[in-house]
Amino acid sequence: MSQVSTVPARPGVERLATCRDAAYRIRMGVLEQGEAQGEGYVGQGLGAADVLAVLYADVLHHRADDPDWADRDRFLLSTGHYALLMYAALAEAGVIPREELTTYAADGSRLPMSAMSTYTPGVEISGGSLGHGLGLAVGHALGLRHQGRVDQRVFCLFSDGELNEGSTWEAAMSASSWELGNLVGIVDMNGLQADGRTSDVLRNEPQVDRWTAFGWDAQRVDGNDVGALLEAFDCATSRAGAHGRPQVLVCDTTVGKGVPLLENRERLHFMKIAPEEWPVCKDQLTAGYSRGRHS
Repeated sequence: MSQVSTVPARPGVERLATCRDAAYRIRMGVLEQGEAQGEGYVGQGLGAADVLAVLYADVLHHRADDPDWADRDRFLLSTGHYALLMYAALAEAGVIPREELTTYAADGSRLPMSAMSTYTPGVEISGGSLGHGLGLAVGHALGLRHQGRVDQRVFCLFSDGELNEGSTWEAAMSASSWELGNLVGIVDMNGLQADGRTSDVLRNEPQVDRWTAFGWDAQRVDGNDVGALLEAFDCATSRAGAHGRPQVLVCDTTVGKGVPLLENRERLHFMKIAPEEWPVCKDQLTAGYSRGRHS
């Protein structure tokens, strides 16, 4: 079997609307942080915003007023440079004040350019040393099982560039060997890394077949389609448990999604955006969101 065959019930209108609204506000939060610094990993934040919107608005068990709640699900951000996306999601979830987003990467801020657990409430790990996030997630999942916390799940977001790292595949092999059914991996397949197009740096397809060969249940999903993400997470979490096959969602995303000015820009990995372009970016994002609500 090369792909999960279970077809979950389609999400209702209310769930779709909640997650789409959250994705819009998260994207706006990404832009607000980028504008405060004039640069940053804005494109990746816009691209993966739908994934975090679905996670924080619908999937994760968490408490905004108690981010260290013992019975929470764990979300681990392996790609620490996606921090501005994480902060926007935490603001949307009510973990940090939205007005704090403008302090992104400033001296003395709780919101450093690469996410760190020692600085920011709701951040589980200090990511950014790429290729280590999935291994840490394996440790979290195994630890929860040893503690008898059978209802808690671990979600880990990592990039397609991290698939170049052998440590990622060592962790994948360990997760299936130890039957960590409480682990859900999320691959951001945006096709871009610091050295260029991911496919030009190191071939990483076919993804579903590779994960299946490593003993995971794998789904490929449009990572910018909230409805598809809800269905995929419903399927993955319905299979979650203390023992079983780990789950992975391979999410195809577009860097700069929602802002045409940035979707079409070269050298999208780390963006420096002119001051006069930020209002254009926000206007384009809002216009696209408004069209989507009335379509």
